[in-house]
Parts: sequence; structure tokens; C-alpha cells
Amino acid sequence: MRVDTFDFDLPEDLIALRPASPRDSARMLVVHGGGRLEHARVYDLPDYLRSGDALVLNDTKVFPARLHGKRIGRGNTTPKIEAMLHKRIAPDRFLAFARPARKLAAGDSVLLGAALEAKVIAIGEAGEVELGFALEGGRLDAAIAAEGETPLPPYIAGKRKPDAKDLADYQTIFAQHEGSVAAPTAGLHFTPDLMRRLEQGGIARETVTLHVGAGTFLPVKADDTAEHKMHSEWATLSAGTANHLNHARDAGGRIAAVGTTSLRTLESAATDDGRVHAMTRETDIFITPGYTFKTAEVLLTNFHLPRSTLFMLVSAFMGLEIMQAAYAEAVRERYRFYSYGDACLLLRAP
Repeated sequence: MRVDTFDFDLPEDLIALRPASPRDSARMLVVHGGGRLEHARVYDLPDYLRSGDALVLNDTKVFPARLHGKRIGRGNTTPKIEAMLHKRIAPDRFLAFARPARKLAAGDSVLLGAALEAKVIAIGEAGEVELGFALEGGRLDAAIAAEGETPLPPYIAGKRKPDAKDLADYQTIFAQHEGSVAAPTAGLHFTPDLMRRLEQGGIARETVTLHVGAGTFLPVKADDTAEHKMHSEWATLSAGTANHLNHARDAGGRIAAVGTTSLRTLESAATDDGRVHAMTRETDIFITPGYTFKTAEVLLTNFHLPRSTLFMLVSAFMGLEIMQAAYAEAVRERYRFYSYGDACLLLRAP
């Protein structure tokens, strides 16, 4: 499909720079299978789920992956460098997106923050570099935590600097396993009270882990979706979670995915018969209209960028025309968009 099929006009002032407070007070546009739209709040979520349904959450944890520094040891200049770490490939090595990458060459040294040194091992495409650090393991983790900052998406970071509030705001309350450079943003809406009410309603809670990579921020540059290559991300789904989800569906319950990352993990772990299996591997699944879903019947997600792979996914889940109408309604009603924005609850027709 042509990528411009997934374009839409979005007023810039609808891009949220701070989350709703409390988190579950965010607005929630409910999209029913036939296209009917309903306005609610995230704290109303238990009203749209049933006892026996299983809620699937991504328990990844964001780490301070954005580092600022300079190139050292070559020539008379020390140009400023920003590195966005996005995938660990060894105890002492990361893949990163560097800006400006043209200032770097294999063999260069960079000083990130006050004292974190790295060597450029290799230069890839689209600004990607491989960095080898002087530290490794836990010592490297501690240094990154000390020198790095919260990697807010560019549409927020371009308007304001990250601050101490983002350390909590840009993390879900169920974050456990560090490794993401972007929050699974649908999960940001949950509060302890909402989790308590879901449990009281007989809705099971299951977790998967997908470490969101910096590729999530990259625009789709191809003209056709068939020409776009997704960056792979590490995901895991345990045997226990697989068994619980299969049992819930066998008993008539639905799977409700919280966020596109949870849904992509589920679909990566499922076979054509709809059974979910244990998985620990990289996934680069790319979902566009025409895809046959095998797992979730419900998806809670945020409002996504025009022409993005995430808007393509929700259009595949509900139908392109339905999602175009839903987003037009969201713009008319001035819903807040993107990572700190409002939510959209998609109830797929059987």
C-alpha cells in the first residue's frame, strides 16, 4: 500500500507535552467494531472488559539512553555529538543513532557526559554507529544512568528539555526489565487504583517484555509499505503467560493488549491456529492492512503519528476507513496526541 494512504492533518497544538494527572483521567475514544465512536476516560476501562478477559501489559523499563558529548582525539576540533543508545549487543557494546553521524568515523573516540568514553567500532546506515565502551556490565549501566537523560520522543524533546518529572512520567507503574529507549505509552495511563478495579472485575493481568528501540522514532521513508524495513526489537513471552492466555481464550475470554508493543509480541508468538507460545527472540513484525490477527480482540493504544507504522497497525486492526474516521473525530474533539496524549480503545469485531 502507498504510505501516503496513512497520512492525516494534525494541528501541532494537539501534541501533548505532559501527561494527564492522574494518569487514568486521560480521555479515551472507544472505537467499536462497526465504527461507532464513544467518548470515555481511561478510568472507565473496566466497563469495556469482561470477567475472564486477560489484559496483556509490556513490562519493559526505559533507561536513560540519550547521551551528549563530543568527539575527541582527532584534529583540532571536538564537535558535539549526541548518541541515542538503542540496542545492547555485548556487555561493553551498544548500537546507537548518532547526530551528526557525519562527524564520526570508525576508530574515533567520543566522550559522553563527563567521563564515559567510547570508541566508534563501525558506522552503519541512517546515522547508526556501533560503540565500544571502556566499561562493561553493571559498571557501564551505572555510568549510563549517571550521564544519560530520559529519551523523550523528538516531538516532545524539540519543544522542551527533559526534566526530573519525566523520570516518573515516562515510565509505567509496572516497568520491570530495563532495555527500552521509548516507553510503551499505552501503559502510561495505568494507576494502582485502575489496576485494583480491573482485578476486582475478574480481569487477569499478564505481562510480556518488548524492549522498544529507537527505530520507533524513525519516519517511514519508502513510498510503499512493501519497501519499508522494520528495526528488530528483543521480545519475550514466558511459557506461563502463554498457558494463561490460551486457557483464557479456551474459556471464552478475550485478550486485551495494552499498546502496540504488547500486540506485536503476541502476534510474533502466535501460530495460525491462534495459540500463543513461549518466545524469546528478536521480532521485526510489520503489520499493515490485510494482516490476519491471531490473538487480541481488544487494543488500548495512544494516538499515533501520520504515516507511521503504528497508525498502519491500528488501521489493520480495525480497518483503515474506521480509523481515519476515528482520528478525524479525535482531532475535532481536540484529543491529545502521541506519547503523553490520550488513549484509544479498539474493540475489534469477531
